[in-house]
Amino acid sequence: MKNRMMRFNIILAAPFILAACTHQTAHQSEQPSFTQGLAERYHSDVYECRKVDSGGVPPRVTNDGKIISEDGIEWIVPAKVDYEGSTKASDLFNVCNDVIPLSSADVNMADFPVHDAGGSDVFTAYVFGDNYFEFTVNDKITVVDPLPFTPFNSSVIKFKAERPFNLAVKAVDWEEYSGLGMETFGKAKYHAGDGGIVIVIKDASGKIVSVTDDSWKAQTFYIAPLATKSCLVVTGADRNSLGCPMEDVKDGSQHYAAHWPIPQDWKKADFDDSAWSYATEYTNEEISVFNKPAFSNFTDIFDDVKGDASFIWSSNVVLDNIVLLRKTVK
Repeated sequence: MKNRMMRFNIILAAPFILAACTHQTAHQSEQPSFTQGLAERYHSDVYECRKVDSGGVPPRVTNDGKIISEDGIEWIVPAKVDYEGSTKASDLFNVCNDVIPLSSADVNMADFPVHDAGGSDVFTAYVFGDNYFEFTVNDKITVVDPLPFTPFNSSVIKFKAERPFNLAVKAVDWEEYSGLGMETFGKAKYHAGDGGIVIVIKDASGKIVSVTDDSWKAQTFYIAPLATKSCLVVTGADRNSLGCPMEDVKDGSQHYAAHWPIPQDWKKADFDDSAWSYATEYTNEEISVFNKPAFSNFTDIFDDVKGDASFIWSSNVVLDNIVLLRKTVK
């Protein structure tokens, strides 16, 4: 979760009610499970880092939690992740590991391992995520963000594949208050932060073959904080939280959260994502990343004039905390 609050041009949908449904298919409404209040701590200090970021801010403690919804289902928040024991992405910039190049010219790409996703062509993905990602190619390799919360980092993933190949990315906006989607920011004890992820993929010659933009599919599976359950609009596969308040509050301890189960086969190339919305693009200014050297030291990569990547997320980069992203690179 980023320590800031975005401004939105919000299009209000009316009425703010959950759409009724009798059958749950890919094109009809799948109602969420709701939880209320703070989750029970599940893991403490998912990773350990004692370094401060470029602004002298110490890292946030990365906890996760578990909570039971009103319909009796147990949920792991902010997400059930495959961090422990998984292959970590290589560091492009990570103060926790003392990898702090000033520019891409200071990075030796030959130093990075190559992961085999099936094929002989080598591709390189550059990723900056707020906060955590799991990057899957052809459902054969999954490489995870080495730093789940803060300080902000960026990563490199080299892999072998044949085009077309399928990308499946789980993007998670972490939270300081487990189950509430909130953090302390400045004088605000309960602040809803925001997410966002940007990816550039190049072939072995250095040519850009894919960037994050609004051609990616995106679906949200965890929305918090919700001041009320009724502010959320679920219509078909659309899960719209833009009508929900996003301001700082004095006490968010009794706010709600909405959860949906993640399909087991969502990473597969033949998974039917036709009902999912396309990703929403966000500018660098909207995500406020120019004071983050993990991004700003590498604008020649992320903002390449030959293929400028956009930050993407679902329609609400503040309240939507788990977003699954899919793209076939042809």
